[in-house]
Amino acid sequence: MLFSNKTVFITGASRGIGKAIALKLANEGANIVVASKSVEENAKLGGTIFSAAEEIEKAGGKALPVQCDIRFEEQIKNAVDKAIEKFGGIDIVINNASAISLSPTEQTEPKRFDLMYDINVRGTFFVTKACIPYLKSSSNAHILTLSPPVNMNMKWFTNHIAYTISKYNMSMMAMGWAAELKKHNIASNALWPRTTIDTAAVRNLLGGEALAKMSRTPEILADAAYLILKKASSICTGNCFIDEDVLAAEGIKDLSKYSVVPGAELYKDLFVD
Repeated sequence: MLFSNKTVFITGASRGIGKAIALKLANEGANIVVASKSVEENAKLGGTIFSAAEEIEKAGGKALPVQCDIRFEEQIKNAVDKAIEKFGGIDIVINNASAISLSPTEQTEPKRFDLMYDINVRGTFFVTKACIPYLKSSSNAHILTLSPPVNMNMKWFTNHIAYTISKYNMSMMAMGWAAELKKHNIASNALWPRTTIDTAAVRNLLGGEALAKMSRTPEILADAAYLILKKASSICTGNCFIDEDVLAAEGIKDLSKYSVVPGAELYKDLFVD
C-alpha cells in the first residue's frame, strides 16, 4: 500500500479525471480530500463530492468531501484547514479543476475569460500556495497539475487564445514551482493526455458522443499520475508529462484497455501536435 496514510488534496475530484486519480490512489490506501463544488447531482455532469467520497471509501481509501470553489480564497483555506484537522497533513496536491471555453477573441465574453482565469490560473495558484506549508513537512511531497506542454504552434492559439493561455499559465506555474520549491524537496510536474479523454467536458462541450467514442477513459491519466507520484520528489520534478510517455517509460506499451471503444481511431487532444 504505497500511499497508505498519505493525504492527497484533489480539486475537481467529484467526477472525471480527478475522481479516477482519487480512486487509483485510494486503492493504495490514500486519504483523499475531495475539494469540489458539486454537492447536488447535475444530470449532465454526474457526481458530487459525497458520491465520490463513497466510492473512495469503497476502494480502500479514506475520504473527506469538502465543498470548495477555488475561485474564493476563504473556501480554499476552509478546505485545507479541514484536511489538516482530519488527516494531520498534506502530501500531494492535484490541481485538476479547470474551466474551458473554446472561443475566438471576438466571441469570448468577459465572464468566460474571467472564469477560466479565476479557476485555471488564480485558483490553481492559491490552492498550491495554501498547501505548501504542509507539503514542506511531507517525506515525499508532490504537486501535479493537469495541464499541457507549452506548445507555441500557432494552431493552438488561432481559435481559442483565452483558453490556451490559461492552460499554458498552469504549466508555467508547475515548472516555476519545481524550481522554487526544489530546496524543500517538493516536486512539481504537469500531466496531459495524448488523446481526448471521455469526460463530461468532452461529451457536453466539445464533441458529444461521437468524440467520446474516439477517446480514452480517465483511467489512463490515473495510472500515469500514480507512476509519477510514487517517484522520489527529489528527482522527479520539472516535467511536462504526456500520459503515453509515462506509461511507455515503465514498459507499458499496450494501451488498448483504455479505449472507450476497442479498436476505434483515437482523437488527439488539444496542444498535442
